[in-house]
Order: sequence, then structure tokens, then C-alpha cells
Amino acid sequence: MSDTSSETTRWSVSVSKKTDIAVRTFLAQRGMKKGDLSKFIEEAVKWRVFEQTMAEARGGFDDMSPDDLDDLLNEAVAATRQDRTPKA
Repeated sequence: MSDTSSETTRWSVSVSKKTDIAVRTFLAQRGMKKGDLSKFIEEAVKWRVFEQTMAEARGGFDDMSPDDLDDLLNEAVAATRQDRTPKA
């Protein structure tokens, strides 16, 4: 199996001059170099995708009452704990 972390894709992105200066200043203040910009952007994108995915998932439960949602979560936790219990 190949190590996907070493595979990269080059992006061309455009940001405002104000954003560029803010990000580069932020990185420089933390001792990061120019090459760290790619790492910073990748981490930021991953977090944004995660946040959006979580918001969509939460939205799927908007029509449930708080009590029903609590019951559903308790059932899921109980089932997970049961699956993790060592079998004799």
C-alpha cells in the first residue's frame, strides 16, 4: 500500500493581498518558513471540510426532539460498549 501523505497535487489559488499578508505574518511570527504555507492550507482545508460535514450531519437531526436524540445517542453508546466488551 502506498503512502498517500507523500503524494501531492499542485493547486493554483488566488487570495486577497490582505489575506496573503495576514497568513504569511501569522506563519512568520511562529517561526514557520515559506514552505509551511502548503501545510497550513492543507490543515485549514481539512478542518473546514470536517466542520461542514459535521454541520450537515447535525442538520439531519434537526427534526428530532431532544429526548429522542438523547435516547438515540444512549443506544449508540451502549451498542458500542457492548461490541467492545471482551468475549469469554
